[in-house]
Amino acid sequence: MFAGAHRGHHPSGRGDKPMRVRPELDPDVEDEAPTGPDITIYDEEHFVTYLRLLDAQTDNADWTEVARIVLHRDPVADETRSRRCWESHLARARWMTKVGYRRILEQAVEEARCGQH
Repeated sequence: MFAGAHRGHHPSGRGDKPMRVRPELDPDVEDEAPTGPDITIYDEEHFVTYLRLLDAQTDNADWTEVARIVLHRDPVADETRSRRCWESHLARARWMTKVGYRRILEQAVEEARCGQH
């Protein structure tokens, strides 16, 4: 069985309950990523964006190229705003790998408990 799989696992790969929203492949982004302790709907919509940012970071891609391609920003026309957007979303992507993934699990447990009452 693959990591995270269990008996009764939903065939869609999302467990018994779907996420609140489906992640988008290439969504537009806000100037700033969320910074709170919970996984937001924005986060769920941007899981693919976060993965793309982490991949680009691993590949040592130039931030301006990443901002242009992944975040749909123009670092030539607005370098400060584009850089802030890139830094914010990369920070959230890193947070997801260290803390956020646990919050996904905790929130799923909380939702399951609320659904039982």
